[in-house]
Amino acid sequence: MPSSRPSFPRCLLRLDEHIEKPVILICVAMTLILIPYQVFCRYILGTWLKLNVDTAIAEELSIFAFIWATYFAVPLVIRRRQSIRMTVFVDMLPVRFHNTVLMFNNLAFLALSCLIVFLSVRLLKHQLLFPQLTSALRISYFFPYAILFFGFLLMSVRLVQDTCRLAKEAGAVHLLAAAAVCAIMLSPVFLIPSPNTSLILIGTLFVSMILGVPIGVGLGLAGALAIYGTGFMPLNVVGQMSFNSLDSFPMLAVFYFVLAGIFMGQGGLSSQLIGLADKLIGGKTGGLAMTTVVACIFFGAISGSGIATVAAIGMITIPAMVERGYSRTFSAAIIACAGAIGVMIPPSNPFVLYGVITNTPIGKLFMGGIVPGLITGGLLMAVAWWISRKNGWKGHEEHNTWSDIGKAVWEAKWALMVPVIILGGIYGGIMTPTEAAAVAALYGLLVGAFVLKGITPENIMEVLVNSVVTCSTVLFLVAMASIFGYVMAIEQIPDKIAAWMLGVTSSKYLMLLVVNALLLVAGSLMESVSATIILAPILMPVMIRVGVDPVHFGVIMVCNLAVGFVTPPIGQNLFVAAAIADERPERIALSSAPFLAAMLIMILLVTFLPELSLFLPGLM
Repeated sequence: MPSSRPSFPRCLLRLDEHIEKPVILICVAMTLILIPYQVFCRYILGTWLKLNVDTAIAEELSIFAFIWATYFAVPLVIRRRQSIRMTVFVDMLPVRFHNTVLMFNNLAFLALSCLIVFLSVRLLKHQLLFPQLTSALRISYFFPYAILFFGFLLMSVRLVQDTCRLAKEAGAVHLLAAAAVCAIMLSPVFLIPSPNTSLILIGTLFVSMILGVPIGVGLGLAGALAIYGTGFMPLNVVGQMSFNSLDSFPMLAVFYFVLAGIFMGQGGLSSQLIGLADKLIGGKTGGLAMTTVVACIFFGAISGSGIATVAAIGMITIPAMVERGYSRTFSAAIIACAGAIGVMIPPSNPFVLYGVITNTPIGKLFMGGIVPGLITGGLLMAVAWWISRKNGWKGHEEHNTWSDIGKAVWEAKWALMVPVIILGGIYGGIMTPTEAAAVAALYGLLVGAFVLKGITPENIMEVLVNSVVTCSTVLFLVAMASIFGYVMAIEQIPDKIAAWMLGVTSSKYLMLLVVNALLLVAGSLMESVSATIILAPILMPVMIRVGVDPVHFGVIMVCNLAVGFVTPPIGQNLFVAAAIADERPERIALSSAPFLAAMLIMILLVTFLPELSLFLPGLM
């Protein structure tokens, strides 16, 4: 009789498949509990019961758990090939070279990950010899820093595994070609006696992006090579900044807002929001198209993500619109454009990143995005009504009473509570943005699991893991960008660029037009997070010198990059909508032209009427 016990190779295979997941699950559970516990202790135990409870340990532990979860999720990003990268130029290559490019990308990533593993060993040795204690837990930093060794070692293993699979498919010649290109890209810093630091920094990043290297890897590699090339900065900075850049309480907000959006989307609230929007305006000409815009505004106030908004709302509204007679391309175009509102109105992940990078108050940025987001929604609804009227696309005949609307509001109460928690918590002075995001994430998980039942015992583990994997693509990019930004600051590159731009023109309005054009081009070629991280530190000094308020510029930047969600060749919303509608992206892009024209009008209004962005923040 054969043994029922699993064989040793099968055990190894299962370990290889799931080694990251237990750490991710433990860490994300800790972060979801500890920060809401901190809020509970401060108000329930502290304010009401007058008990003195020290929550510093909870905050510090949640940050460390968040960093461990992030770096243990990156190996899964590698396995799933979900890194944020530019593929517009790579896609032009013949298909037979695509595996070669992927192997080159892996080798470039491997060079960075091996470097950080080596530097982490140095860092850990230093902590053993000269231990530094954390401020709250009073433990050696050896334990938090250990994630750099384990996380990047596991990344290296996953990169080697993926490269071996690709080499098996493409052949050894392609692997050698990829290695040669990688060596050529890295060689100048080792062969040129005194290389120009700025040239290495910008050149390495540019070449990496052109060749499809994940943008986070390109940033980290460019920073590391520039530091090595200068000779007067210690290379250990690369390892330390990989950890310290995420060792930040505000950075936790990005993590929690993404989790909240995924939990609420997975939980099944999209149909409730659409039902409410349909009751409000579904009976008008173009009613379902305008319903889609309103639903995107509602969902954007929960998710803070354009792509999540398109996926969650589009899965329901695109088939419904086609069934009611709307053209398939129009249906996909309206959801692709309306989904961009998700990054304009609070909570917004690009606003959080911009606020952290430029040290601008996140609460004011959130308030600054409300009016532009609503203007965008109004303009898109006007265009949708005009096109629908021209094509005879009418609303449903059902007449909704105030009682029907009230019932729809009640049915959507669980979803509508999320922006109340976030905005009420922040502007009521009850919670910081990070705490509000944490409470919203825990609320989303509990509602999704126990009320809406979209999160079940069967899928909860995968939902948690996939949520952290989604977060880690952004947060890894942020960590590596800190290395790049450190070198830029040392070399005073932003100041040099600002001086050059101001030498061309000192006119505030002409400069705003130039920056808008630059951001529109950047948004069409780069993902919004990458563009924010790279361009915000460069353009901020220019804007300040010509008299633009940092909050106003943050809104201008996010609104411009939001247009990039719909414009080829990157256009993430465009491709998500195309996949849902089963339609060619270029046809959807053509149908999006009137909506894009409306969004450009919004950008001009926001740019040259700063009161639209600054009125609400001024009330704080």
